[in-house]
Amino acid sequence: MGLPADSLFYGLREKMTEEQEFFVNSVIDYNVVFSNSEAGTGKTLMSFASLYYLYEKGEIDEILYIFSPVEEDKMGFRPGSQKEKEEAYIDPLKQAIVKVGLMPDKVLDERYGFVKVKSHTFLRGTNQERKGIILDEAQNYKTFEMKKALSRIHDDCHLIVIGHTGQIDLKFPQDSGFEPYLNHYAKLEDKVRICPLTINFRGWISRHADKLN
Repeated sequence: MGLPADSLFYGLREKMTEEQEFFVNSVIDYNVVFSNSEAGTGKTLMSFASLYYLYEKGEIDEILYIFSPVEEDKMGFRPGSQKEKEEAYIDPLKQAIVKVGLMPDKVLDERYGFVKVKSHTFLRGTNQERKGIILDEAQNYKTFEMKKALSRIHDDCHLIVIGHTGQIDLKFPQDSGFEPYLNHYAKLEDKVRICPLTINFRGWISRHADKLN
């Protein structure tokens, strides 16, 4: 199925690469998409735009953006309310919202908005149904944190797990659960799509930085 041939896709279609179109169509047609891709490749934008498309079609009831604060205890010690603590982590989401022509304050409104934001720290005991879910910066989820997030999700959701194994911020990079879970889900070829994006649109400075291991 995927995007209709005549869809402008919020003005993004004409500039999308074949990889990005495959990513979007995979989100629309499959329940689970993983993308291990460098910074600047459009992961968050393509993820949000795809889920917004599904939201407008009535396939999901809301969009849930889950971020990693890298170390759970940092969320408790940073000053401010929970909402204020989250602000630093959701800039990529806000930029994506703007690029599809929406107003972040409106769609993120706690009472009336259809986009919700959570740290994986606060997922214990939650139940995710009929949602489009983005696990962003997934390379910074430890294995047990990834399991906690994924094990809350019902089959009527559309899940996108995005990150880059070249930018792990954990104290012990080997603790990251992103690549192990990507490989684990990749075995389910009839249900899951792995969609790497390889073109960095930020320019040569960003591309060159990411080449140093």
